[in-house]
Amino acid sequence: MKTETLALDLRGLHKSFGTVRAVDGIDLAVRPGEVVAFLGPNGAGKTTTIDMLLGLADPDAGSVEVLGLEPGAAIAAGRVSAVMQSGGLLKDLTVLETVELTASFFGSARPAAEVMQRAGIADIADRRVGKCSGGQQQRLRFALALLPDPDLIVLDEPTTGMDVEGRRDFWNALRADAARGRTILFATHYLEEADAYADRIVMISHGQVVADGSAAQVKSLTSGRIVSASFGGQLDGGLDEAALRALPGVVDVEVRRERVLVRTTDSDAVARHLLTATHATDVEIAARGLEDAFLALTTDHQNAATQGSLA
Repeated sequence: MKTETLALDLRGLHKSFGTVRAVDGIDLAVRPGEVVAFLGPNGAGKTTTIDMLLGLADPDAGSVEVLGLEPGAAIAAGRVSAVMQSGGLLKDLTVLETVELTASFFGSARPAAEVMQRAGIADIADRRVGKCSGGQQQRLRFALALLPDPDLIVLDEPTTGMDVEGRRDFWNALRADAARGRTILFATHYLEEADAYADRIVMISHGQVVADGSAAQVKSLTSGRIVSASFGGQLDGGLDEAALRALPGVVDVEVRRERVLVRTTDSDAVARHLLTATHATDVEIAARGLEDAFLALTTDHQNAATQGSLA
């Protein structure tokens, strides 16, 4: 029986810079057609890992295979493209000139009109790059990444500078590509994007994978719920924060203007206290979200300390 070739196969990956351990034994297998969010705090090792899978840095130990090939060979064959957060654009060229110039570097490329349409920039083809907004420049980078019709696209903060509508359209386009078999790996600080659009979430901290699964699976790793309530302008005089913190199961209490949020493993006890011992209204109980899982799984007390890390 023939084994499916993985889009990405990282095994025992290590990378250090002097005494700073950036990547500390990452194993990651990504199947073709998956949309994977690669998350972690600043300094977790995301960019170093991306550099290695793009052939921009060599691992100290471990192996990297991209579509069954060495990274350099996969990129040379036009099977991998990257959309980075900044750089790589000539400000004096128009959008169309930039696409056509980049297309000339490939032995075979998709038509300029096609990739601009798919990236949502066909209507600004004659605009100089220097006059484009940050979001429009990111869309241009996406169009350039589509030119070789790659099997894998790697994106680093791809929607920086885009408005809400632009981000939604961008991700809809990427999801359509993934439905046709293209693999997407993206790093982002917009956790709601990872929650909404990724098939799978991989979280790293201190150069190690600390969570890997669907958004629902990652969220389930964080126990408890959030109980929130409104105090209608009387928060200062109507809330005994110390009493809340003393309740069984309470992990944290956060005050936001006229509303209080309580993270707890015993939501019933907190809700009962708010409703019977205070004048709280609009009490809500919600499952903890991806942001809570991110904070819980990537903070120092959740992971063994290392000598250091780099982004």
